Amino acid sequence: MSEPRRGSVRALDGLDSLVMALAGLALVAMALIQAWQVFARYVLNDSPGWTEPLALLLMSFAVMFGAAVAVRRETHFAFQTLRDAMPGPRQWVMKSISRLIAAAGGAGLMVLGGTLMVDDWSVVMAGAPLPAGLKFAGLCFGGALILLFAIERLLTGDYPAPGTDAQAED
Repeated sequence: MSEPRRGSVRALDGLDSLVMALAGLALVAMALIQAWQVFARYVLNDSPGWTEPLALLLMSFAVMFGAAVAVRRETHFAFQTLRDAMPGPRQWVMKSISRLIAAAGGAGLMVLGGTLMVDDWSVVMAGAPLPAGLKFAGLCFGGALILLFAIERLLTGDYPAPGTDAQAED
């Protein structure tokens, strides 16, 4: 691997760790918010309206950020049995197709989620004094990360040399 490529991979390693930490923080915050909602409803008899929309917003970020990291680590949903049963050159093609599909899915989520986010930004979210477009921010940013990580896997992934019959390690 060349020096510039190593630097970019190292940078994406840092981004990968940051995104995973943010997903974890979103899950912890969501659990705390839900705990507050239960306490307020059943102990204080005064259920706050902001807890549900905020918990759903955090869940969206956690899910999409986790999915992006799964694309980078290639632990996402895939038909690996078929790919692994093929000889080396065909594995390379199947792995490339899988990564292209992930990139296309990420691009779609980014563009369509961004469109929904912008279109709904001027509306106030029901139950919380936030822009309703935030509901789609997880789709937009998570899709962008999926696209970025899928492209990185396409460019720097662990492919067997074309024309060989070696099994690729994931």
